[in-house]
Amino acid sequence: MAVMPISPTLAGARADAPPPDHDRFADVTAAPAPQRRREVIERLAAILPAHCLLHRIEDTRPYECDGLTAYRQLPLAVVLPETEDQLRRVLAACRALEVPVVARGAGTSLSGGSMPHAAGVVLSLAKFNRILSVDPLARLAHVQPGVRNLAISEAVAPHGLYYAPDPSSQIACTIGGNVAENSGGVHCLKYGLTVHNVLRVRGLTVDGEPFEFGSEALDAPGLDLLALMIGSEGMLAIATEITVRLLPAPPLAQVVVASFGDVATAGDAVARIIAAGIIPAGLEMMDRKATVAVEQFVHAGYDLEAAAILLAESDGTAEEVAEEIARIEEVLRAAGATRLQVSRSEAERLLFWSGRKNAFPAAGRLSPDYYCMDGTIPRRMLGRMLEAIEGMEQRYGLRCMNVFHAGDGNLHPLILFDANDADQWQRAERFGAEILELCVEFGGTITGEHGVGIEKINSMCVQFPPAERAAFFAVKHAFDPPGLLNPGKAIPTPARCAEYGKMHVHGGRLPFAELPRF
Repeated sequence: MAVMPISPTLAGARADAPPPDHDRFADVTAAPAPQRRREVIERLAAILPAHCLLHRIEDTRPYECDGLTAYRQLPLAVVLPETEDQLRRVLAACRALEVPVVARGAGTSLSGGSMPHAAGVVLSLAKFNRILSVDPLARLAHVQPGVRNLAISEAVAPHGLYYAPDPSSQIACTIGGNVAENSGGVHCLKYGLTVHNVLRVRGLTVDGEPFEFGSEALDAPGLDLLALMIGSEGMLAIATEITVRLLPAPPLAQVVVASFGDVATAGDAVARIIAAGIIPAGLEMMDRKATVAVEQFVHAGYDLEAAAILLAESDGTAEEVAEEIARIEEVLRAAGATRLQVSRSEAERLLFWSGRKNAFPAAGRLSPDYYCMDGTIPRRMLGRMLEAIEGMEQRYGLRCMNVFHAGDGNLHPLILFDANDADQWQRAERFGAEILELCVEFGGTITGEHGVGIEKINSMCVQFPPAERAAFFAVKHAFDPPGLLNPGKAIPTPARCAEYGKMHVHGGRLPFAELPRF
């Protein structure tokens, strides 16, 4: 394991003294000169086989954005190394040439976290896609970062095991991307986020030096750098191998679908379930606009008269599930539920969940475009937030579907708009920014599991004061002194926050107005 030197700036980060190179590559749209472009491509071509290097516009176009398609930027080149040695040499070359590097998994991120840098390369880890080993006795799996989330559970199912974090994109998203964003899913309330299910990460620094954070033991010596790596959005280092914790597949699971006459009552019911000492395997919430959209898409059997529904799941032995389901039903009735449905078979349980997991594609059937937000608030504020969003719909003249990881207060409002109408897009952005600011006002945070990326970078100015942002830059500087890894993302520069302050006061212009749209 390489010992990471910690920069002296970590000990004394001040708002007026961030690391001197913190904004060198903040402009993601600054394209290189033709001679510079040729130099970089020639250096990379000397390292990689021809099929592992893309630099023609038609070849790099598929990498211009991630799941947040609103912001797009063509990279200088895309590299797809096949071995760790190739990856090390690519990083060393980019370090020597001072070329920004943006790591990318499956590109399912919804925050613009893997949007390219015009003067940099996209480092795709798609070819690092092997499950290296499975230890069913220790309940561990060693995987490369390009392995799909769902593929892990499929591979270990014969051993009666599975990997718990299950983002809605799990059929496509990669474990490396999950580490970068600290992804969750509908079962994260009981089983935790990525950070709770990853034991060890191996990889390379910006200089191509190896590191290893975490351990297969219950604890690791020294600072908890593993937790720092998870959720760092590719800004600190590049993962090449990840050790995940596996869990025994529960013998039985059932889900209760509860209907409510108004959104505030449904939000209060969430808090009552937790207050009763019940931790469901999953606890999700959808408003009527979401259930109507989903029902037309997957025919899950939802109550379309309800203003909101809750899905509460219990898993375990038959006796445990029966007891917990009875307690959940009791709490929900006392909280004002107007109708309760309990899954009668595994097929029906999966059908109920398919509605929730297909909320995003269902939104695409109702509107040309949608803008998915991701904030987190205290559970007790869910009802107030939904009422506030209804008021915002009136002010901005846009519809909003709401799906929540209600158990941990993680919101996913889906603002519906038409990207062909520039005014609608501006209103959608202001709508989303107001939701995030209200999350902070309610005692929450601007993101739950989608990361900051480029989408929420202005909202970071709202949540974190200058001294804290300087400390973030100090951590970044300690791992990545030249500032080459995913620059211009997640942490706003002082200049950006000053500009956002002016925009915010005057209700001004679009952020990232210089980027191509849609």
